[in-house]
Amino acid sequence: MLYYALVFLVVALIAGVLGFGGIAGASASIAQVLFFLFLILFVVSLVVRLMRRA
Repeated sequence: MLYYALVFLVVALIAGVLGFGGIAGASASIAQVLFFLFLILFVVSLVVRLMRRA
């Protein structure tokens, strides 16, 4: 999932450099959502792992 967030970030950067504002904005938004979703799932997995050890 983090891979897809990075891919959309790169697409957004390239589209922004080339002047495609709409595509850059959409790609940046998708990358941001995927990154935060990755962070939430990462924290949940850490909490579950700590609960199993106890």
